[in-house]
Amino acid sequence: MRPILHGDVAAAARALLAALPHDRDRLCTRLIQEAELADQYVGQTGNLHPLFGNGSLMAAARNRRLADEPGFDDVQYCRCFELVLQHLIRFQISRTHS
Repeated sequence: MRPILHGDVAAAARALLAALPHDRDRLCTRLIQEAELADQYVGQTGNLHPLFGNGSLMAAARNRRLADEPGFDDVQYCRCFELVLQHLIRFQISRTHS
């Protein structure tokens, strides 16, 4: 996956916010997998992945419906943002221990 910036996390959180609460964990895992797959594809071919884009988490998230971005006074958005960060932490830890 390409380097992760604030905008990537915000886009992923907006995709999660647009999803049903019971689907969010699985969707977050899928977004990270798609970004990783796309980044590998770009590295091997020099071209964008035809479905998942440039390997950024933002590109993977933007393939889905995004909720309008609320402020951090929205508890559900905060939970989605937190979920993305938790998944990214696990992903980064798994990469360093592989």
